[in-house]
Amino acid sequence: MAERPTGSTVPRRQLGRYLRELRNQARLTAKAAAKALEWSDAKLWRIETGQTSLRSLDAEAMCRIYGASPDMTEALMGLAKETKARGWWHSYGDVIPERFDIFIGLEEAASRIDWYETDLVPGLLQTEAYAREIISAAHEDEEEVEQRVQLRIARQGLLTRTTEPPTLRVALNEAVLRHSVGGSAVMGGQLQHMAELSTLANVKLRVIPFSAGLHQGVLSGQFGVLRFPAYGEREPEPPTVYADGYTGDLYLDKPAEVARYDAAFANIWESALTEEASRRLLVEMAGSHE
Repeated sequence: MAERPTGSTVPRRQLGRYLRELRNQARLTAKAAAKALEWSDAKLWRIETGQTSLRSLDAEAMCRIYGASPDMTEALMGLAKETKARGWWHSYGDVIPERFDIFIGLEEAASRIDWYETDLVPGLLQTEAYAREIISAAHEDEEEVEQRVQLRIARQGLLTRTTEPPTLRVALNEAVLRHSVGGSAVMGGQLQHMAELSTLANVKLRVIPFSAGLHQGVLSGQFGVLRFPAYGEREPEPPTVYADGYTGDLYLDKPAEVARYDAAFANIWESALTEEASRRLLVEMAGSHE
């Protein structure tokens, strides 16, 4: 009997996605890759669709055949070790290199993202100046800061891409608007930028005013729920809850866990101002910084 996967499917799905992309870049069909690896077609399919865990040595063999770079090989070998975990707390600097950001792959593949933020503007909505202030507070090396800033800005292209941009619903605690980052000019530009982004057809933004009192976001803290599209007859990947922490990132995808966060977001969303009222507040506060 085949081993039943345990714990979070996130590392298995991500590993399969990256390996499939590497195979395509190498111009290899699944059948040709399976033959080169001396595996069955079915085994390769299970790996690429995240149905099974993978040994790091097998990941290394696949990377070698696909011509992957040493950095990518190292990252995927680390990720392969996580595919056997019963639960997944991804701690940067442990087995997966810090430069290998798993969340970016999830974000890029999502068809819908529900995001609640307590203190800072979410990365997808940040201006370059705001992002630089946030990243500079955590990193001293100027070159590294600049690379991280440009990566964050590049991520935002998914909101306006021509092919199936995701639907983004963002709920912001009022503290995000009033927590000044980088001075008046930076904050004013950031608030105006969010007001403009909220006019996009696929972006909905609401502010939870302090007057809303106790709501589920007060208890849950910052989090995002990502959903993924179905392709053909394949079942869509399960929704994933993501929360970034000071020392690591939490990923949850058990149905009961996702349902609890879905309920929390619904309560937060209903506790917020309407989209129109939120946009007016953003514009008004942006004007106060001029």
